[in-house]
Amino acid sequence: MTSQTMSAEPLLRVAGLSKSYGARIGCDDVSFDLWPGEVLAVVGESGSGKTTLLNCVSTRLLPTSGTVSYRMRDDSWRELYRMGEAERRFLMRTDWGFVHQNPADGLRMTVSAGANVGERLMAVGDRHYGNIRATAVDWLGRVEIAEDRVDDQPRAFSGGMRQRLQIARNLVTHPRLIFMDEPTGGLDVSVQARLLDLVRGLVSELGLAAIVVTHDLAVARLLSHRMMVMKDGHVVEHGLTDRVLDDPQAPYTQLLVSSILQV
Repeated sequence: MTSQTMSAEPLLRVAGLSKSYGARIGCDDVSFDLWPGEVLAVVGESGSGKTTLLNCVSTRLLPTSGTVSYRMRDDSWRELYRMGEAERRFLMRTDWGFVHQNPADGLRMTVSAGANVGERLMAVGDRHYGNIRATAVDWLGRVEIAEDRVDDQPRAFSGGMRQRLQIARNLVTHPRLIFMDEPTGGLDVSVQARLLDLVRGLVSELGLAAIVVTHDLAVARLLSHRMMVMKDGHVVEHGLTDRVLDDPQAPYTQLLVSSILQV
């Protein structure tokens, strides 16, 4: 893969990551590397553990065991759960992005679209109002939201527009890693297609690494280079996306793929 050959080291290393809720397993002994510019899709049915894994990797949920290490911009490695809470919060506001399935979870619904984007710029030290507003307008344009909506609040937007605004809010600081939890969930098919084209273009243009959780194999094929299939908290198959979908090896993956083909 091009992204791997361009960098000698991965961006993220996950080793032996597990999360349990008493006797119930959220995810169990998951390990993988993520390379700069690479998109990894985590797929499976509801309850498979994919969102638990995403939340543990993104430090939103404390794992039971295992490590998550991130290569900082100075090329030093940091184990995320050994960082202070303030350090992790800063990382999430600057070098990372998180796109929620429900845009309301990732937006401030009572402030303007421009302010939603501008807040991330202020988190990295920009204090010039004119620069912030101009950058916000530019990013709204990049996600196909008209300039004359910059002062409108997200609650006046459609679901697809809210999701595009959430994407602009996350990408304005040029993060290196973005997490996406069912980014097209709840949107109708035509809106999904438009959003996926937008996301694929921005990820490629910006050279982003991404982890995308989805139950939709078509979304995984369109967006990802590599795919990890989960069932009952365990990874049952892991490989290049086209290989996994065109020649699935695990019985569970075969069932997932055949169920799509039969629809």
